[in-house]
Amino acid sequence: MTRPLRWLWLSVLVVALDLGSKALATSMLVYAQPVEVLPIFNLTLLHNTGAAFSFLATHGGWQRWLFALIAIGAAIGLTVWLTRLKAYETLTAASLALVIGGALGNLYDRLMHGYVVDFLSFHWQNTYFPAFNIADTAITLGAIGLILQALRDGRSERRHKSHH
Repeated sequence: MTRPLRWLWLSVLVVALDLGSKALATSMLVYAQPVEVLPIFNLTLLHNTGAAFSFLATHGGWQRWLFALIAIGAAIGLTVWLTRLKAYETLTAASLALVIGGALGNLYDRLMHGYVVDFLSFHWQNTYFPAFNIADTAITLGAIGLILQALRDGRSERRHKSHH
């Protein structure tokens, strides 16, 4: 096992936090009944049969399997990428582990329930942003990390070329 695979502990942590928080939300919240936590933040139990921002949510159910296949493919592909990293590529490794954990957390919901449990809901006055969960947060943070690493790599590459 190469060193970067040690980052899979972060994926396991994301899955545990995600599934635990979804179970808690499901047991303590009434479906679609917001519980105000802050003036801009509610806990609201929702079921998303689509993808991000409820994409394809109104279709007949086939999207459940499409999104499951995409999540499985992404988790496998990102794990292969993780195995090819050098031990010092920590931001990339952590970012990949976050995305893998988020994909697996939402995959579990899709396979077990046919929908993803969302419960974190931000709003500004009467404008509500799409509800999300811990898995979505991990995927977003992982994507941001990968973008930052790509920008950092691009900057150092340009600096390296300008010195030669």
